[in-house]
Amino acid sequence: MFLYIVWDPMREIIKDIQPPVWYSVLFAMGFIIGYQIMVHIFKKEGKDPLNVDTLTVHMVLATIVGARLGHLVFYEPQRFLADPLMFFRTWEGGLASHGAAFGILGALLLYSNYFVEASWSPFRFKFIRQKRKGQSYLWIVDRIVITVALAAVFIRMGNFVNSEIIGKPTESNHGVVFGRVAEERIEDRFSTVESVEASKGTSQESNTPGIVPVDLRVDFTRQVDEQVARQLVETQIRSMLLNDGNITEHYSQPNAPLVYDLKLVDRKWQATIHTWGISRHPAQLYESATSLILFILLLAIWVKYKERTPEGLLIGIFLVWIFALRWFHETFKENQVAFEDDMTYNMGQLLSIPLLALGVFILIRVFIKSRKS
Repeated sequence: MFLYIVWDPMREIIKDIQPPVWYSVLFAMGFIIGYQIMVHIFKKEGKDPLNVDTLTVHMVLATIVGARLGHLVFYEPQRFLADPLMFFRTWEGGLASHGAAFGILGALLLYSNYFVEASWSPFRFKFIRQKRKGQSYLWIVDRIVITVALAAVFIRMGNFVNSEIIGKPTESNHGVVFGRVAEERIEDRFSTVESVEASKGTSQESNTPGIVPVDLRVDFTRQVDEQVARQLVETQIRSMLLNDGNITEHYSQPNAPLVYDLKLVDRKWQATIHTWGISRHPAQLYESATSLILFILLLAIWVKYKERTPEGLLIGIFLVWIFALRWFHETFKENQVAFEDDMTYNMGQLLSIPLLALGVFILIRVFIKSRKS
């Protein structure tokens, strides 16, 4: 019994209209909902809710800059040193949650200890060292991690929609086949291909665990006749299924003639290629689910104690939960860059150690302080 899904959603929310894409919307939703939560927290604890606007600016900048810089420094240092301007080419991809974590911790230190005085004539910024009354560093990070945990839920869902940060093969008939990669590669390669759609296949001849049947439906344009359609399927599309590295990461086509059906639908030829996909762990959903549990836990603690919440408790729980589980989640994920293949522990695991240790230290400090009081 094949208990798997073939995952091939559109990046775009509306077909053929590029912006907005699901990842961007989900990313933004984390901040939008988080903003509302922080306004509620500030009001309940008697703080000026207008400060949330300033806090949000700090958070957005810290997340984007920290995540981008973290990826380049931790995962592509040589390329970054050779071409620092690649920092601004965000469309090339590359964000690291560890970099975002370091960035947020630093930005909140600025928020809690400095005011920014802006002058537009002449244009300048001036930092004034002045602590925000009733908003110590630990007070603010304790509350902000509630929203960060929720943002992590949306961001990992966005990664899942994008078919990125993929899991390792399950080596069983359970899991997810990320089918959209082949769809996009074939559609981009051939102007004579109108659309490609992946779905669960009907063939059950494979005896290899984790290699599951997938059907690729290729719709050609009306200019393509039967002979050309067969030639494209049997030669060029077959070659892509066998040799395109982006496709073979998700498909396992045997080195044999393609098995396919060809029929005429609405005066256009349609080929259904019976191939095989690699069933993988939906690692993005694992992280999204555990982040949702963390969000509920942190919010529940705050709802119960509010201003009586021991300082450092929530950030301590957040760091231990997120980065202990990050170590675990990494065992299900493919390495992001090639040099990690030669490492006993990948970069994601190694970067989790200092943040996990910080969380343990903070919780011990909270425990000792509570025993004394």
